[in-house]
Amino acid sequence: MEFCPSCGALMLPGKSGMTVSCPNCGKRAKSDSAVIIEKLAKSKKLKKVGKEVKDTMPIGEAECPKCENKEAYFWMEQTRGADEPETQFYRCTKCANTWRVYT
Repeated sequence: MEFCPSCGALMLPGKSGMTVSCPNCGKRAKSDSAVIIEKLAKSKKLKKVGKEVKDTMPIGEAECPKCENKEAYFWMEQTRGADEPETQFYRCTKCANTWRVYT
């Protein structure tokens, strides 16, 4: 790691990997050591829940507010702070309406 001699910010590697530049003041310098640059692959967009995914989701008793069906798929996610309880999500097995319940 190298720090900018002018402002003290962490210097970032250039495209060639042999130079570094400061993101704050723009100062450039040759790197004392070789810099390894790793390119990350772009993530693919998430697909909608298909039949094969629905077949693996658990089903529980919950009344759909839209069609009043009594069964729904359910899952939980941590949508708030770590010291808060998880949010429960439900998806109706009949009309695919999705709703959440904060506990």
